[in-house]
Amino acid sequence: MKASQTWLYVAALVVFTAAAAGCGQQPAETEAPQLVRTVTVGAEAEREGSAYSGTVRGRYESALAFQAGGRITARNVQLGSVVHAGDVLMTVDPKDVVQSVYQAQAQVSAAQAQLQLAEANLARYKQLFAQDAVSAAALDQYQTAYDQAAAQYQQAAALQQAQENQLSYTNLTADADGVVSALSGEVGQVVAAGQTVLTLVHSGELEVQIDVPENKLAEFPVGQAVTLSFWALPGQKAQGTVREVSPMADAASRTYAVRVAVPSPPEGMQLGMTASVHVSAADGSGSYTLPLSALYQTDDAPQVWVVGKDGTLSLKTVSVEGFGDNTVAVTGLAAGDVVVTAGVHMLREGQTVRTEGEGT
Repeated sequence: MKASQTWLYVAALVVFTAAAAGCGQQPAETEAPQLVRTVTVGAEAEREGSAYSGTVRGRYESALAFQAGGRITARNVQLGSVVHAGDVLMTVDPKDVVQSVYQAQAQVSAAQAQLQLAEANLARYKQLFAQDAVSAAALDQYQTAYDQAAAQYQQAAALQQAQENQLSYTNLTADADGVVSALSGEVGQVVAAGQTVLTLVHSGELEVQIDVPENKLAEFPVGQAVTLSFWALPGQKAQGTVREVSPMADAASRTYAVRVAVPSPPEGMQLGMTASVHVSAADGSGSYTLPLSALYQTDDAPQVWVVGKDGTLSLKTVSVEGFGDNTVAVTGLAAGDVVVTAGVHMLREGQTVRTEGEGT
């Protein structure tokens, strides 16, 4: 009996020892590489860039309005009419203004008669004063009467000129050569002074206007070179330059108006045509647009984390060219670089990561 217990004890000890030895030989668990969000600069989508639809417009446009209110009695143009500077485009009823002109002319005539009388009296009293027939005080009275008559005449003449100007304002004239692009006034309509009734596009330079969302505004700095194509002119392209960017977003669409100058427009380009403006995020200068969250600032040098082919991280110094809404334009990267775009302050040099590339 005692021998059986002894063998059982020995067998249990052997099993425990073997189990302990087996546990000590298990490999240690290794931490999986961290998953990071990335973007590949110079990816196909970025090289193709973005395209924005726009409209051909004139660089200079005039919103014309009458300087005198009234009922429109004539409209001498239609949409698309070609006009020249000084042409009468519309007229309003001048009856009331004509009566005001007649009234002003009558006041001028009355003031002129009073001035002539005061002038004659002053001349007589100057002769009498020279003969010591009247006192200096009497002469001063007639001098004052003449001065008052002269002032009243000048006032009446100025009023007549103002009324004649009002009469000329009943004609709406073109301020330059151009094309009528919009009409909002019709014969019989009563308009107020200053109410826009016609838009005139000046002849000469044409450009394209596009509307850009705020998160893409950094792609359109003033002076940026772009390529234009036209739906009505297949196969024809033109080079343009961003001339003006609106400082305020449209209240309804929340987009910014961008005007693109076209120094050498293609043959057949006309007002109102639909145009496409193509811009590359990466241009020939090596500038790339990245999310703002990709920047890693150390001291005064902006840097980004670049993922190598073996999955290890390294910092690369870049130069900031400009900022957009949650975007930044940088130089110093090469096409194909895989840049980390999130959680950059939680990474370290030489760390191994897993990527899920996202093209811009």
